[in-house]
Amino acid sequence: MNREEKNMLTRQQIINSAIAEFGINSYAEGSLNSICRDGNISKGIIYHYFKDKDELYLVCVAECFNRLTTFLKSEKITFCEVEKDIEKYLELRHQFFKENPDFSNILANALLQPPKHLVEQIIEIKAELDKFNINFYEQILENVNLKNDIFREDAIEYFLVFQESFNYTFQNRAYGDIGKLFDEHEIKLSKFLKIMFYGMAKEEKD
Repeated sequence: MNREEKNMLTRQQIINSAIAEFGINSYAEGSLNSICRDGNISKGIIYHYFKDKDELYLVCVAECFNRLTTFLKSEKITFCEVEKDIEKYLELRHQFFKENPDFSNILANALLQPPKHLVEQIIEIKAELDKFNINFYEQILENVNLKNDIFREDAIEYFLVFQESFNYTFQNRAYGDIGKLFDEHEIKLSKFLKIMFYGMAKEEKD
C-alpha cells in the first residue's frame, strides 16, 4: 500500500467514525473525543486531515446528502401517475435511511436544526439534492393538467416557496427528539405534497 492509499484509508476511517458519532448526536453534542475513542484515532491524526470540528462535520453532512442524491438518481421513476410518483419518491427516501440509519440523524440535524454558524455551508452542500427535487417536481408537472390561470413557472415557484416554508416550520420547533421530529417531517411531507397537487376540498358531484 502506497502513502496516498494509506492517507485515503485513514481519512475515510476518521469520516466513518465521525458519521457514527453525528449519527446519534447533534453537531453541538458530537465530540471529537468520542470520535477518537470509538474509532481508535488520535486527535492529532484528526487535525492532520481536518482543520477543526466544523470541517469534519460538514464532510459528514456532504457524504449524507451526496449519497442520498446518488441513491435517488439510481432508481427509475416512470412519472406516469402523480400519487404513485410521490409515494415512490418517499419510499426511496425511507429505504435509504433504513439502510443508512446514521444518515437520518445527520440529515435531520443539518436540515431541521442546523448549527447557525454553518447554515450557509449546509445550503451549498444540499444544492444538488435541491436540484434533484426540483427536477422531480418538474417531471411530475408533465402529468398534471394545470388550471387555465396557473402557468408552469407559477407552479415551480410555489414548490420552492413550499419547500422553504415547510422546512422552516420544523426548524423553529422545540428540539425534543430529533428522530421523532424527522419522522414527523417525512410523514407530513407525504401529506402536504398530495395536498399541493390535489387540494384539500372534495370535488362537488353533479
